[in-house]
Amino acid sequence: MNTPAHLIFGAAAFGRPHLPRTLLAALAGSFAPDLSLYLMTAVSIWGLGIPPEIVFRDLYYSDAWQQVFAVDNSFVLWGLALGLAIRSRSAPAVAFTGAAFLHLAFDFPLHTHDARMHFWPLTDWRFESPVSYWDGRAYARIVESLVLVAVLALAVLIWRRFRTWAARIGTALLVSMEAMASGIWRIFF
Repeated sequence: MNTPAHLIFGAAAFGRPHLPRTLLAALAGSFAPDLSLYLMTAVSIWGLGIPPEIVFRDLYYSDAWQQVFAVDNSFVLWGLALGLAIRSRSAPAVAFTGAAFLHLAFDFPLHTHDARMHFWPLTDWRFESPVSYWDGRAYARIVESLVLVAVLALAVLIWRRFRTWAARIGTALLVSMEAMASGIWRIFF
């Protein structure tokens, strides 16, 4: 899924209005598995001047980048972190690690040739799904539509749960970002 969708799913699943820090923790946890991708891409394109087509055609699939993705997309590592968070009884820690784990649970069945090593360090195996969230040759339009409907429904839930304007504006912004990222523009144009 696109990152804004992960943020909405994580906020809906782990944000608690009576524990305000859980919303921020859930948002951060939802973003954590994608952080390295954003950082390495930004440094490569804007810092080193590498053209985006080289970044996403070559560097993304390089052993070095895939090893970084293996660490921050590991069910094993995030599962251990979630177990420790539950044991600590820290609601923000559970929200952070739970949202990151949820991110992986949605990524796992929606990556084709760009799959990650989700069970690292136990194995380098990758599940190459026949379904993709972005590749039109692998049912992405159907996935995009389903994700967008789910994002809209979860946004209503978040809107009702959280009464602060910051939470509501943030939710509306994330929904807008997901609508743009999901290619909703194809429906209208």
